[in-house]
Amino acid sequence: MDAPKSPELAHIGKSVVIKGELSGSEDLFLDGQVEGTIDLKGNRLTVGPNGRIKANVNASSAVIQGRLEGNINASDRVDFKQTAVVLGDVATQRISIEEGAYFKGGVDIQREPSKAETKVESKPAPASFGAAAAVPAGMAAAHTPAAEPRK
Repeated sequence: MDAPKSPELAHIGKSVVIKGELSGSEDLFLDGQVEGTIDLKGNRLTVGPNGRIKANVNASSAVIQGRLEGNINASDRVDFKQTAVVLGDVATQRISIEEGAYFKGGVDIQREPSKAETKVESKPAPASFGAAAAVPAGMAAAHTPAAEPRK
């Protein structure tokens, strides 16, 4: 898969090794190695097939094709492609896991607060899956929270 097409896209090649904090305000295609933290609030992280990441990730969305060890916090969505190997917890609104991907960790499906909920401060937190889950090669799982009917 090619890097996503965007007017502002940083590309880190497979020979690049980064240790420490990585942050930015543009989309990032990462095919190298990173150890530390990745903070791309409001932007997309794509880990290429050669990417080897040991970091906690904070982004608006993440597409994982390589290996990621760490937690992912994505405000919009997370996609694990067929070649992904992910060890860590995921918190996002939407997640997709292709057949063949490996995932071991917890999933917290968050929902976008409605206008009514933002006015009330003491709403209970949404339920989450605290137990570890594994999706071995050959099995697929995908979850998109269904819209709740309005009353």
